[in-house]
Amino acid sequence: MDNKKTAVMFKAFCDENRLHILELLRDGERCACEILEEMKITQPTLSHHMKILCDAGVVSGRKEGKWMHYSISEEGLEKIRNCLDYFTKHSDRASEKSCCKK
Repeated sequence: MDNKKTAVMFKAFCDENRLHILELLRDGERCACEILEEMKITQPTLSHHMKILCDAGVVSGRKEGKWMHYSISEEGLEKIRNCLDYFTKHSDRASEKSCCKK
């Protein structure tokens, strides 16, 4: 596990605006103009949040004319699922005897 990359992934989920963007993208690709209208935020604020989501691999974007279109990245979500599994499943070492005596 690369902790730096993992921290970037989890940062994507640590803001209510980014979670709202992910909710909007659940139904499929959305144009930035639609996201802006729905969220009532400025374009620079949306760009900031989309950069974090895209850097984390959670969202992918494609340019069409002057607008960006965003969608959830299934590949990115799979990486996050694997990361969660890594941190939440017990390792083989969990069964080893504790160094602390009761």
